[in-house]
Amino acid sequence: MMEEEEFEFTEDLEAILHLTPEVQLAIEQVFPSQDPLDRADFNAVEYINTLFPTEQSLANIDDVVNKIRLKIRRLDDDIRTVVRGQTNVGQDGRQVKEITRDIKQLDHAKRHLTTSITTLNHLHMLAGGVDSLEAMTRKRQYGEVANLLQGVVNVLEHFQKYMGIPQIRQLSERVKAAQSELGTQILADFEEAFPAQGSKRPGGPSNVLRDACLVANVLDPRIKQEIIKKFIRQHLSEYLVLFQENQDVAWLDKIDRRYAWIKRQLVDYEEKYGRMFPEEWCMTERIAVEFCHITKVELAKVMRTRAKEIEVKLLLFAIQRTTNFEGLLAKRFTGCTLTDTPGKRPDSPLDQTNPFLEDDPGEDAGSEKDEDLPRKPKAPDNPFHGIISKCFEPHLYVYIESQDKNLGELIDRFVADFRAQGPPKAGTEEGGAVLPSCADLFVYYKKCMVQCSQLSTGEPMIALTTIFQKFLREYAWKILSGNLPKSSSNSGGLTITSLLKEKEGYEAAKFNVDELCLICSILSTAEYCLATTQQLEEKLKEKVDKVLVERINLTGEMDTFSTVISNSIQLLVQDLDAACDPALSAMSKMPWQSVEHVGDQSPYVTSIIMHIKQNVPIIRDNLASTRKYFTQFCIKFTNSFIPKFINHLFRCKPISMVGAEQLLLDTHSLKTVLLDLPSIGSQVLRKAPASYTKIVVKGMTRAEMILKVVMAPHEPPVVFVDNYIKLLADGNPETFQKILDMKGLKRSEQSSMLELFRQRLPTPPSGSDSGPSLSFSAPTPEQESSRIRKLEKLIKKRL
Repeated sequence: MMEEEEFEFTEDLEAILHLTPEVQLAIEQVFPSQDPLDRADFNAVEYINTLFPTEQSLANIDDVVNKIRLKIRRLDDDIRTVVRGQTNVGQDGRQVKEITRDIKQLDHAKRHLTTSITTLNHLHMLAGGVDSLEAMTRKRQYGEVANLLQGVVNVLEHFQKYMGIPQIRQLSERVKAAQSELGTQILADFEEAFPAQGSKRPGGPSNVLRDACLVANVLDPRIKQEIIKKFIRQHLSEYLVLFQENQDVAWLDKIDRRYAWIKRQLVDYEEKYGRMFPEEWCMTERIAVEFCHITKVELAKVMRTRAKEIEVKLLLFAIQRTTNFEGLLAKRFTGCTLTDTPGKRPDSPLDQTNPFLEDDPGEDAGSEKDEDLPRKPKAPDNPFHGIISKCFEPHLYVYIESQDKNLGELIDRFVADFRAQGPPKAGTEEGGAVLPSCADLFVYYKKCMVQCSQLSTGEPMIALTTIFQKFLREYAWKILSGNLPKSSSNSGGLTITSLLKEKEGYEAAKFNVDELCLICSILSTAEYCLATTQQLEEKLKEKVDKVLVERINLTGEMDTFSTVISNSIQLLVQDLDAACDPALSAMSKMPWQSVEHVGDQSPYVTSIIMHIKQNVPIIRDNLASTRKYFTQFCIKFTNSFIPKFINHLFRCKPISMVGAEQLLLDTHSLKTVLLDLPSIGSQVLRKAPASYTKIVVKGMTRAEMILKVVMAPHEPPVVFVDNYIKLLADGNPETFQKILDMKGLKRSEQSSMLELFRQRLPTPPSGSDSGPSLSFSAPTPEQESSRIRKLEKLIKKRL
């Protein structure tokens, strides 16, 4: 029967026992074996073939079977022994569990016994403490009460979960009653010692009141607050009487007396009552803070009543004395009481990151004008800043209006000085340099900004910023734009006067050297103003309250200075451009068809080079500190001169082959000069900027290509048209017709050429706008200028 059960168990084991590869690997590492029967990939057929490799080996099959059966029995015995051993372990575990349960019960009993003993001790202490507390309260033994009361309160906290027991609840009510009686009694003692009306109690503070303060520390916080409030109010009652609104000493000119009074009172308090109150109450600081709150309200009230009497000097004097006093408080106190005074916390101190304040301690130290100006406290973090001086903020419009007036007078003085001294002279240190008035303006701005930030970092800073903006624009208009020399050529477009002058062969008057120097000086000044205005905006944003930062915006003023710079560069370009116009006109009027041989560069080229060599070195030397704007000047002049040169080139018609060769030589000479324009006449050779060189090469190469097309034979027409398209890449028929005019072709020949030109134009890519242009749809500068010239011709004919 046992064998049948074991056999069934073995079948079940074989049916369900499937070990994972990880488990199998772990078993092999723990129990290494070379027996094939222990392998996970055991193959019975291979094992039998190993045991009986030949037919002759089958003779001992019975011995092999018996050995295997013996091995199976031994394994069964081992398994049975292990299973029975596990059964005994379970019985042992149950015995241990019963022992552990008994030990746990003993632990609970011990814990409960300890808690009961501790609770009984606490109850005894509480009952005795309450009796002693009531007796000491009646005898006003506050020194003993202070120590006992805290202990009773601490013990009572252990009985919070036992309040359902009548005796415990009764003891708790007795403690509360004792605390209430103590609070009422202590307040009465202080009221008797320091009555609200009349003089202080003679003889100074008593030890009873000192101990009473220690008891108040343990009572409800409202008792402590009431004691502090009544004492401070009684201590400052004299101040409210002496400095009433109708008193002469209440006005701003005698504000020093207020601060002198509180200093005496604080010294008197330290001598008489310094030891009566606990040190952690910070009574001296509380008295000073309450004085500040009262002073702020009283000053605001008197300034509203007598607002018309407030003058700038008086206001600044009062603010200076007040900020000095606030700085004194910061040196004496920590400001710890400001956080627990609801609704009384002063504004945050000024931001200390502004470098203007770091490098200004000695600036204008001896100036008489600064003697009445408030000085910022030296403390890096003043928690008392604004605790009184905030009341002056609504009246700072007086200061702002004063700065408005002062800045207006400053601008008028700059204008008068400029007229009296005249523009900077060429060859002097002032020539091309920044105007001194510019530095003076921003120094004054810096001074005003620092002053105002000491007074307020709120709306007055916004008002001052508006004043700054106003006079930055006035400086740009009156000092800079207003003093730019008037250009002889009108940059606004075509006028009847300009046409008449051109018809009469009028040569535009050039700026003299001093005028060129003045333009460069104004340009340099505008650049300085632009950079400094940007810095001014950043510093104003550092000074003003964070919620007002977005309202600081000087972009419009920076744009104004950018416009002055652009206008100055345009004046310089127009002057040199106008100086070259007569030479270009002479070029277009020369008989190029009758030129017989190619010589040196033509006189008109010499004239253009002469004007360039006269103007450019002067401009470059005077713009040495603003190199980028000199580069802009060169680029703008080139962008203006090259299209104009090409337009005059188209007017040279008809042109012979020799004439075209001479023009090509002249064009190359001008190209060489233009490439060397940034460093022309300079002893220091400097490579021209790549952007400038690209413009010159592109523009003058086009002029050269035009002349090369003109020089090419127009027979056969197809070759000529294809050559034109290849060299110029210009699909505009008007440009092509100008080339034909320069070659001197008749109208009949031009018509066939134009038709062939339209036929030979490359077909534009699909989806693109159809048009005559090969590489662009917008009109070129030459095309635009051609239209303007047509309009000029029409007006000239009518004139």
